[in-house]
Amino acid sequence: MKNSIGIDIGGTITKIGIVSSEGECLKKTSFRTKEFNSFDDYIVKLTNTIDELISEHQNIIGIGIGAPNASKNGTIETPANLKWSGKLNILKKIKEKINLPIYLSNDANCAAMGEMIYGNAKGLSDFIVITLGTGLGSGIVCNGKLVEGSEGFAAELGHFSIDSKDRYTGLNVKGGLEAYVSATGIKRTILYMMSKYMNNSVFRDISFNNLHGEDITKAAENGDFIALKAYEYTGKILGKSLANFVTFTQPEAIILTGGLVHSGDWILEPTKIAFNKNLLPFYKNKVKILLSGLEDKDSAILGSAALVWKNIL
Repeated sequence: MKNSIGIDIGGTITKIGIVSSEGECLKKTSFRTKEFNSFDDYIVKLTNTIDELISEHQNIIGIGIGAPNASKNGTIETPANLKWSGKLNILKKIKEKINLPIYLSNDANCAAMGEMIYGNAKGLSDFIVITLGTGLGSGIVCNGKLVEGSEGFAAELGHFSIDSKDRYTGLNVKGGLEAYVSATGIKRTILYMMSKYMNNSVFRDISFNNLHGEDITKAAENGDFIALKAYEYTGKILGKSLANFVTFTQPEAIILTGGLVHSGDWILEPTKIAFNKNLLPFYKNKVKILLSGLEDKDSAILGSAALVWKNIL
């Protein structure tokens, strides 16, 4: 049985796993990305971990790597959530130590590939994946092919400016979508709602840094007015933005994944209402909003490993 290695480089954690061609994660491990102030030291840790996995498993045919701001040239450029700045020539450095085919792509593009091969985009040729985590990422597939652009930086929908208000994305875009629709964005919205309304709320006793997504969901379940308003506000912005994105490629479906989706109908219902309200008439009832088919699996690892199957098989 042929296997691949999937690597997800996140701002906090790097996840690595062995994945079979059937999409089963046979073994996985992780380490903290933030522990390494030097990019070279990080590469040493990463390649040593890869070597350990290769020594334990046979028939590894390639490695797929998902990372923020990854380019077609094998570099990671000015990533917003990594400690290292500038142009990081990650592919070259890994290939100096690992003798296997290695493929690099944006982490949201990997999520799109993972959904197409293993998840809810099976059988679809046109779809968009939106990742709702610390920021907002996106991967677009048209006619069965990933939209990457000339250098690999296409589909940065999280930095699509939706207004001119004083919120900034991780790449300092004023009014960018991820400043509103993300785990960080909804925390900002909680503060905004508390300044707008005088209603009692559990959040008046919680600092910004101690506020987490599950707290907002729990508060909404308990009828907290501020939490409900925050979800309504966030869903309205997301739904309207998704309706706008449909005009780019007319997808069959938009697939949502990431931590913010775990809040369930609190975010999904206002999103769907705003989406349907803002769709052009000839798109109505033709575009589905779906949840990821990989949420309960090792989605980040599977998505990265999917790069191997996409390029080799």
